[in-house]
Amino acid sequence: MSDFNDFNNPQVANLPKHLRQFIVAQQYENYTPIDQAVWRYVMRQNYSYLKQVAYYPYIKGLNSAGLSIEYIPRLQTMNDHLGKIGWGAVTVDGFIPPAAFMEYQAYRVLVIAADIRHINHIEYTPAPDIIHESAGHAPIIADKDYNSYLSYFGSIGAKAMFSSKDFQLYEAIRKLSILKEAANTAEAEIRKAERHLQRVSEDMGEPSEMALLGRLHWWTVEYGLIGTLEEPKIYGAGLLSSIGESASCMQENVKKLWYNKYTVNYPYDITKTQPQLFVTETFQNLIDVLEEFADTMAFRRGGSEGLIKAIECKNPATALYSSGLQVTGVFTDLGLDKSDELTFIKTTGPSALSLNGRQLEGHGKEYHSSGFSSPVGKLKGRNTMLEDFNEHELAEMGLVIGGRAQLIFESGIELEGNVQTILKPGDKILLITFDECRVVEKNGNVLFMPEWGTYDMAVGASILSVFNGAADKDSYEEITQISKQQTNHHGYDEKTTDLHRIYATIRSIREGIDSINELPALFHAVKKNHRQDWLAALEILEIVHHKIVLPSLKKELTIYLELKATNEKDYTKLINDGLHVITNPVSQLITLRDDHSNTAD
Repeated sequence: MSDFNDFNNPQVANLPKHLRQFIVAQQYENYTPIDQAVWRYVMRQNYSYLKQVAYYPYIKGLNSAGLSIEYIPRLQTMNDHLGKIGWGAVTVDGFIPPAAFMEYQAYRVLVIAADIRHINHIEYTPAPDIIHESAGHAPIIADKDYNSYLSYFGSIGAKAMFSSKDFQLYEAIRKLSILKEAANTAEAEIRKAERHLQRVSEDMGEPSEMALLGRLHWWTVEYGLIGTLEEPKIYGAGLLSSIGESASCMQENVKKLWYNKYTVNYPYDITKTQPQLFVTETFQNLIDVLEEFADTMAFRRGGSEGLIKAIECKNPATALYSSGLQVTGVFTDLGLDKSDELTFIKTTGPSALSLNGRQLEGHGKEYHSSGFSSPVGKLKGRNTMLEDFNEHELAEMGLVIGGRAQLIFESGIELEGNVQTILKPGDKILLITFDECRVVEKNGNVLFMPEWGTYDMAVGASILSVFNGAADKDSYEEITQISKQQTNHHGYDEKTTDLHRIYATIRSIREGIDSINELPALFHAVKKNHRQDWLAALEILEIVHHKIVLPSLKKELTIYLELKATNEKDYTKLINDGLHVITNPVSQLITLRDDHSNTAD
């Protein structure tokens, strides 16, 4: 983003360019009066119910994150508050790829969908929205143990290998969530997207590291419970932001299981309520389970197992040699001996070499534009690893500038060529460059011919780690695939614009700006022109109830809403819950007002 706004937040300012590409402006002025009313309704319901079942003190958590019950949060306000606890926040367009999402967490930045759910999906939406991301995730960030888990999870997840089908699943989920949240989407189109998602889900094959980590993330960060099986508390953002499922999840028909390493065996469906939830006794247990899973991942195991995952990924990955050299590219081949130990690795297409996450000068993807291949392993008859050779040992092998060297690896690979350069920036030899070079396997298979040009041989007895993405992402100019499917932003017809005016006037009356005497006319307009609406009538009733005015209007509103709740089943729970909050008022609203004197983001 050329006009990148870091909100004076160090965590946001520290984001690399490959993550900044997902950021969109919040455009606060685009939130409608109905959007603000949806936020207020959900937050009042949340406080009314969640103060009993949420793990953390809800109001304290909201204040720590710069959130209020009354207004959709401004990103600047959130960053001002989150910055005090070492976190930040940015807005994005709906779902972003899992690897990018994880990396944001590693940088201690909350990713918040800029849009807000439609009033027709006020209880729950599969699409990410500002209610889920800010009211769900942000309030618990102040808990040190939890935010340590969240950032550590991000650092692990950012290294996770994903399969070639994971992005197909991401696209299917993103498309369905956009269609469900868009106004006036045909039911047939939603059903078609649901069937497509089901087909993709059923054809995933063996789950990748990213898919398995996604399950752990889902059952903790999104749908986690903490405490005991008998009386758990909610900390998962998916539950905290769903005024429907936050209540239903506590019922006995939803099984409560202990969270442990076997939780990774439970897949999930974002379109349905969860049949079981997992309870952890402490946040430390979450870290312990994550650590146990991380020990199975390619970035810790390396070797042939890691390279096979990288080949399946079909996207840029990085292999770390024991010398410290990092090879980035799309891995397409490997060599194995009888013990399944690596003998060579190969990338195809733009590749790069790095050390400690910094690209080596002259070894970017422009130079290695066609790929990179090199042996892995020790030299035959030598106890010392080549990366640890001293000058005397190098000379014995003819490995001196201008010398002619012949190397035979334990795997049987033979290399012969003229030494051009030996790269040893520290204690380890990383790279030896040859010309007039020939490399062949034990079976005679040719890996490199003299006429192909200069040969850069990576030095290293083993591959210690294989992880997703580039070692030096910014130098590699890694552009994570961004979906072409964008969220829908429709204009508003005259009828909807009129309803916005009604909601805006109701808020002005509640805040003492406009006269209470306008309420009867507003209710009449709702009854006459907006029979599908229910929330405006609730907001009018709330005002007359608490200000003890217009008793005849109060009676008319109560009858209207009770009949609507009885006759229109889609609104029954929403209206009844709204009536409950009116008669059992939410306290502390005044102290939680946003400071709206600041400018829009």
